Amino acid sequence: MPARIFRPARTAMSSGTAKTKNWVLEFVTDTAREVDPLMGWTSSADTQAQVRISFSSKEAALEYAREHGIDAVVQMPKTRKPNIRPGGYGDNFATNRRRAWTH
Repeated sequence: MPARIFRPARTAMSSGTAKTKNWVLEFVTDTAREVDPLMGWTSSADTQAQVRISFSSKEAALEYAREHGIDAVVQMPKTRKPNIRPGGYGDNFATNRRRAWTH
């Protein structure tokens, strides 16, 4: 069963980087999910799709996949530049602003 190894991105609702430091091995589903007609829940007969294993490094995840005979594909993370303003937080309250404070 194929798997992918990746570093999770930060959530869209947060600017923090919690839970983005570790590498994750996640199995790719073989079958499509089905919708339960009564409750509307989605389900799958593939129990491997529920498995997510965290590793401290990419090399450790690759070594685990090699030892257990898992075909793994590595997806490298996209790096982003830090958003650092010259004035920082204090610039919001500066008395020498050229424009009116809008919020």
